[in-house]
Amino acid sequence: MSLQAKASKLLDLHTAPELLKVVNVWDVVSAKVIADLDGTTALATASHSIASSYGYPDGEKIPVDLMIEAVGRIAAATDLPVSADLEAGYGNPGETIRKAIGVGIVGANLEDQMKPLSEAVAAVEAVIKAGEAEGVPFVLNARTDAFIKVRDPKEALAAAIERGKAYLGAGAPVFFVPGKLDEPTVTALVEALGRQKVTVIGVPGTLPLAKLEELGVARVSYGPFAQRVALTALADFAIDVIGGGALPENTRALN
Repeated sequence: MSLQAKASKLLDLHTAPELLKVVNVWDVVSAKVIADLDGTTALATASHSIASSYGYPDGEKIPVDLMIEAVGRIAAATDLPVSADLEAGYGNPGETIRKAIGVGIVGANLEDQMKPLSEAVAAVEAVIKAGEAEGVPFVLNARTDAFIKVRDPKEALAAAIERGKAYLGAGAPVFFVPGKLDEPTVTALVEALGRQKVTVIGVPGTLPLAKLEELGVARVSYGPFAQRVALTALADFAIDVIGGGALPENTRALN
């Protein structure tokens, strides 16, 4: 499948009335495990998880070329469309997206870090232009950190709606609002921005997936939590072995 076709498929998955459920991956083996499961239609990487696997803290501390190499290896390991978490663009969103497209990525998260709105919109525009220049209808999941950085819930909602309208207006197909969002908040976001325009993250206490779909959310992803689940299972196994236990009989084989 061409990059153009993968990008179009990824966009279709976001605009369909069915909620797109994405379990984030961080290396080739995790990508293959998730990609091989029935019902998996797309993959998304988690920047925090990739950085951790290389020994870097989150927050664009990993060298950008190493991140691009990592997401490229994931994209090369599957025929599914892959969206990459590329933080805030590593100082040059347009160029970072151009490099990502070059290794097979057809969508991305881009954080605004609550930078001045004009600066954040310019970053979105740079990403969209990079996709157009490469001939790929790039699926930008433009992210706001409003519910992470703004303490007052009403102010956070107002800021998120303002930024969502601006980013969608600048060409982003979907708008990512991470945080533990209750039903009234999700309802307000969808009413203001449109059905199948808002994407969210799954965290402990997140609304049920059926409710998110009913409310018109486009996608739910899980960021670093997928890796945390895997590492918790690894730690539990190690504790069991140290205590004299045995290898679980249902252990998954690697391809």
